[in-house]
Amino acid sequence: MVALITGGSSGMGLEFARQLAGLGYDLVLVSNKEEDLAKASETLSKEYKVQILTRFQDLAEPHAADDLFAWCDAEGLLPDVLVNNAGMFFFKELETSDLDHIQAMIDLHVTTVTRLSVLFSQAMRERGSGRILIVSSMAAKLPVPGITVYSATKAYLRSFGKSLSFETKPYGVSVTTVCPAAIATPLYRLSDKWLRLGVKIRLIHTPRWLVRRALKAMFRGRRLISPSIMNIYLPALIASLPGPLEARIWEKLK
Repeated sequence: MVALITGGSSGMGLEFARQLAGLGYDLVLVSNKEEDLAKASETLSKEYKVQILTRFQDLAEPHAADDLFAWCDAEGLLPDVLVNNAGMFFFKELETSDLDHIQAMIDLHVTTVTRLSVLFSQAMRERGSGRILIVSSMAAKLPVPGITVYSATKAYLRSFGKSLSFETKPYGVSVTTVCPAAIATPLYRLSDKWLRLGVKIRLIHTPRWLVRRALKAMFRGRRLISPSIMNIYLPALIASLPGPLEARIWEKLK
């Protein structure tokens, strides 16, 4: 059994790698962080008796998905599990100076995930089995300033993953989309102090907590999972705010 994990060198991706290795999966870790990849491979190799391949690649490039699929094909790899986890984040008012970052986020979250999912799901369909996990976010239901592009791309992933699951299920391929609330990873660039406080008061969850629930849902063939009570009350709370109040809050935050 083989699991391919994008963004697999740190954060949730590394935790996906740990838990899947613990289940006996050989790993293919893909990341644009070469040193972190080497460290992850070394650490996991010591902890688990599984084979680990790494690929240093920027998945925000336009043809990244096709290049990764071609590399896997050349290596004779068709993963049993594909985890679309790689992501990026920034919080600010959008300006023309951000256009390159905006495009990179769209390419990473939308283009690459879409093409990887279609390419690998087709191969899985021909084989008759496979599982795809797509990491969206609670932000998919939070169209708020500061995370304008992030929330829009995550909303796309939520919709895309759920729809794709209906198309692939008759062929023995499951697609599960997970929409985490805040997770204690370097993605949000919070200090260790604030991360620890968030975990302590349960506003932020650990990667281990999230990954365990995501994998459980994936192996059960669920289409969509939104763990954490924050997924219930926070989107509803923000949606209930009057527009002028939301605008005033943003003026204070930016």
